[in-house]
Amino acid sequence: MQEAGAPERGPERLRVRCEVRTVWARQPRGAVHDAHPRLRIEIGKRRDGATTFRLVRADGSATWQRHEKPKAAFFPLHDLEHFAVETVLGHSRGFYGLVAEGWELGDFGTPWPRGPMPADMDPSESIVGFLDLERATGVELTADEVNDQLQAKLGERHASVRIAEEELARVRAVVRELHTRWWELPQGETMTLEFDVS
Repeated sequence: MQEAGAPERGPERLRVRCEVRTVWARQPRGAVHDAHPRLRIEIGKRRDGATTFRLVRADGSATWQRHEKPKAAFFPLHDLEHFAVETVLGHSRGFYGLVAEGWELGDFGTPWPRGPMPADMDPSESIVGFLDLERATGVELTADEVNDQLQAKLGERHASVRIAEEELARVRAVVRELHTRWWELPQGETMTLEFDVS
């Protein structure tokens, strides 16, 4: 297995730990992997059917939420899709990147205490929305359909964003792996991931 940060034909790679298994995610050229991840993600499956979502930054500060049913069934899968999208596509300023920068979970909704989302935010949320729709309908979009919908939704702000069919396939493969791990996680246990895209 190749060491983290070692060049592989193409972009540098970053090791992203998902419990015991290793998932490789694209890292921007020249990025440095240090001993502390930008963000540690902990998704807990409680015995009462609720879930917990705790995000710990490199400086030790944290933000968290508890989800009751029906949100407890939706949000862990949605949050794992964010992890897949942001690590595979190298989105350093998606949802997890903003939390690593200091955003609190309560900042991502009404009354929007930090104001609107940053204009330079990566389009992770839109892509994850398409994955949520696929999960609900069972119909997969092609990369061209995703790109057309991104363009229609985001306009000129992200005109240069194009997702290749191979990238979309890698995202879906990581999503399937993470969802399977979540479904197999016993109640009372926590799934831990490290987000280190910078």
